Amino acid sequence: MYKSDETTKIIKSDETTPIVIDGPLTTGATREGSPSLLLNEIDSRVVKVRPMATPVDQISRMVGARHASSMIVDYYSVDAKAPTTNLSAALTKIAGGDYSGYQTYSLKVKNADLIAMTETVMMEGTTGVDGQPVILYVVDIDKGSSNPLTVIALNLTDEQKAAASFGQNGQRLVRMGRAAGELDVQTPQFEALPVKSTNFCQIFKAQVENSILTKLSSKEVGWTLSDQEEVAIMDMRLGMEKSFLFGVQARLTDPRRFDEVLFTKGIWNQAGEEFSLTDEPISTETLVALMRKAFTGDCAGSPRKILMGGSGLIERLNNMEYTKVISASDTVTRWGIDFTELRSKFGVLCVVHNEVFDQCGHENDGMVIDPQYLTKYSHIPFRVEHLDLKSSGVRNTDALVATEASCLVLRHPKAHIRIVSE
Repeated sequence: MYKSDETTKIIKSDETTPIVIDGPLTTGATREGSPSLLLNEIDSRVVKVRPMATPVDQISRMVGARHASSMIVDYYSVDAKAPTTNLSAALTKIAGGDYSGYQTYSLKVKNADLIAMTETVMMEGTTGVDGQPVILYVVDIDKGSSNPLTVIALNLTDEQKAAASFGQNGQRLVRMGRAAGELDVQTPQFEALPVKSTNFCQIFKAQVENSILTKLSSKEVGWTLSDQEEVAIMDMRLGMEKSFLFGVQARLTDPRRFDEVLFTKGIWNQAGEEFSLTDEPISTETLVALMRKAFTGDCAGSPRKILMGGSGLIERLNNMEYTKVISASDTVTRWGIDFTELRSKFGVLCVVHNEVFDQCGHENDGMVIDPQYLTKYSHIPFRVEHLDLKSSGVRNTDALVATEASCLVLRHPKAHIRIVSE
């Protein structure tokens, strides 16, 4: 039989599952055995505080954060191998280069590392036999040569074969499939090496003091939002939204307190692509071009992305006359936010106004975000602590202090686009 004054213990039956013995399940025991449980409860309350005002923070909080063991977050992003490159000079015929009757050429490209041996390459804008694009086959690569690639032209016309060179500087080459021989077992290797990036977690805080809160328990699950707390949390989230969007990465030591301060880099500066808008009204053609950029090529990612912007950009989108090609569907709700969907053959943009763009001088700008590649790191997850300022002799009040140390990162930067109005 258990005694009422025995200390609660936490054990793990299978080295993974915490079990409470010798006492009741208390908030302290829960925090020890499963700290994320109570913190998730806090997050579930915070996201209900005006979610439309802070869509970036809202989405990152609803999707879930990754724990960061340090205030300095190192993360890796991998982009797919680029499908195209460009000629840096015309192809020149190699004297005596004859492979089974096919002429060989020396090829100069702007990025030779993208092309491997046994690959086929299509030359855009140059037609060979039967009006088909000229196809080249890579048979040799000399990294130390000024002409690193040796290629075979597979379908040249008689006129092209007679010429000493063909093609021109800047012409685009499209990487195609590899063509192995019958006896080939191996092929040139390709590994996508991730690129390491760093961001800093910034410590965000908000404090509420009120005598009514004197008896408020410091147990996190029992925390409720009063009117004053809601105002403070809303102001804190707006500040976080601005830092998450437009913050600049930096670190310094406060000369008065000798305390290090870290500043997080916003996702506006992390985005890998940019789309420019003129002052003219947005046309269907312009919006289709934006969607083409957002959902194809290096920017391809999810078929559904988020477009958030200032009031000026949203007004211009509202003034558009939509067609069968671009349609504006009914409002949909995701992550607690009401979006209006713009649909095209390329994909779907979920549009929402973000008041932070207005406050930061970007009322005519916007951003396309792929939520699948938006990751939040939390070194200190959102928590609320109860301070007894009366007992410590500071003030005759009790206080609540909300704290979070976190940052946002874009794992596939090119999947996110800044929309800038000229």
